[in-house]
Amino acid sequence: MTIRLLPEVLVNQIAAGEVIERPSAVVKELVENALDAGATRIEVTIRDGGKALIAVRDDGRGMSHAELALAVQRHATSKLPDDDLVHIRSLGFRGEALPSIGAVARLAITSRDEGGDEAWSIAVEGGRVGEPRPAAQAQGTLVEVRDLFFATPARLKFLKTARAESGQVQDHLRRLAMAAPHVAFLLRDENRDLVKLPACRGPDAQKDRLSAVLGREFRDNAVPLNARREGLHLTGLIGLPTYHRATTASQYLFVNGRAVRDRLLLGALKGGYEDMIPRGRHPAVALFLQVDPEAVDVNVHPAKAEVRFRDNAAVRGLLVAGVRQALDAAGFRAASTVSAATLGAFRPGGNTGNSASLAHLFTRPYRNDYPTQAVAEQSAAFQAPQPAPGSPLAPAAAAAGAAELPPAPASPAEDFPLGAARAQVHGTYIVAQTGDGVVIVDQHAAHERLVLERMKKALAGGAVARQALLLPEVVELEPAAADRLADRSHELAELGLVIEAFGHGAVVVRETPALLGHTDCAALVRDLADELESWDSTHGLRERLDAVCGTMACHGSVRAGRPLNMAEMNALLREMEVTPHSGQCNHGRPTYVELKLSDIERLFARR
Repeated sequence: MTIRLLPEVLVNQIAAGEVIERPSAVVKELVENALDAGATRIEVTIRDGGKALIAVRDDGRGMSHAELALAVQRHATSKLPDDDLVHIRSLGFRGEALPSIGAVARLAITSRDEGGDEAWSIAVEGGRVGEPRPAAQAQGTLVEVRDLFFATPARLKFLKTARAESGQVQDHLRRLAMAAPHVAFLLRDENRDLVKLPACRGPDAQKDRLSAVLGREFRDNAVPLNARREGLHLTGLIGLPTYHRATTASQYLFVNGRAVRDRLLLGALKGGYEDMIPRGRHPAVALFLQVDPEAVDVNVHPAKAEVRFRDNAAVRGLLVAGVRQALDAAGFRAASTVSAATLGAFRPGGNTGNSASLAHLFTRPYRNDYPTQAVAEQSAAFQAPQPAPGSPLAPAAAAAGAAELPPAPASPAEDFPLGAARAQVHGTYIVAQTGDGVVIVDQHAAHERLVLERMKKALAGGAVARQALLLPEVVELEPAAADRLADRSHELAELGLVIEAFGHGAVVVRETPALLGHTDCAALVRDLADELESWDSTHGLRERLDAVCGTMACHGSVRAGRPLNMAEMNALLREMEVTPHSGQCNHGRPTYVELKLSDIERLFARR
């Protein structure tokens, strides 16, 4: 078979298939062009889910007669004035969007540049470019795309229903709107307004836009995040651990204003919420990462949906630490949806009407596996009484028959966020009275979190106990992997794992973290070597230690069914109020439910 050059029209259609997959991709490319042009208002109109018509109007800088003719040529762009792919500060830069759209649809562009005397229009149909013509248009640009994929009818078979395609368009536009709060957006379908977002101003513009896009429920159950490190700046809102979702659809991540779905960022986000949300559930977040354009490559995916960082470890470390610090600042706070779900369960039919389902909030089983000997020995130290306000709970002492703690000084219930204990129900739940309602606490779940936080605090302070191996174990690896481990031996030693280089392509393990008990040293070292290659970080060992701490806390905390006196119950409440993350247990379930008096009165039709 003879090698030949493909026709230019066919080449353009093949290239278009990498950029224009569906109507939402057209909207994304055109709106990004409008944002790069400095638009302050963008109106999008679609018909039949975008298959029949997509029209995008903006009030940006516009294009002159000469620029309009170039705009529909492949690889013609105004966004790389110095031909520099390293310092990319715009959303678009390849010059592919408009010619790709024109190759598979009927495209018409009308534009008037800033200070221009007249507007010009140009048409492209199935890759055939017409001549610019005079037109009537205010400053800005109007792009109309009709009969999408008429030139490639096979692609039409892969599109979904008009409703589904319209939903995709709305999702893409909302993502773009989150990163540009100063721009007003309007999306119409026929005569209906699907998305209407006015421009936001002032210091809280980002929060106001996120609230408008994601809903007030998200804002009410989210905490602000603002962290800096090594030239990186991370901002946004992250949901409380008890405000979670069944999928990752509510995770919005942006790098330099560009919406991305990056594996590194998603993995770091999961690490930040480790031991705080139930397995199979996902946090809701909207995070914006600002990084020097030199430190990130956005030219690694046709749709620019993925990025590559120069320093993966720094980005991951900032995200994990930023999430943890923001959640630390939230203290013992739990999502308002927990109380709403509880009240919904009392109503006929048990329909909560909220995204937080009771099945995931309250039916997460306890871990019933028995602790190993190492876990049992190490956990004993963390059950002792802790020096905190209000004489914190001492389950080990009470279980051993020690004298009861003296009663706490009498104080009005409204003096404490979690109120004053009034009773214990079924030997498991503490009922406390607040100034305007009632709090119900799961004593095992709450104390489990308190014990875990004590252990993690000890780990963070460098108090990782080690156990020396009677016979040091030699682990053979690839030479490069062995060198990577040897270079990070100091960091590993801080986590309790002491290794040394042992010839060419091997390391010797001399000590392991005592928390791990009897462990497979070879498997642990090989896993760490793989992680160093992929992430340039030893977070895997930290996560293993955290997992062991979770098991220890579960078995070392006060059990359900154990009677507590009034002093112990109040001490537990006071320690929860000063302990970060105490609003959820180690398995992600809420530790308490707060019912306002007004909500309880509604249950009994008193108002």
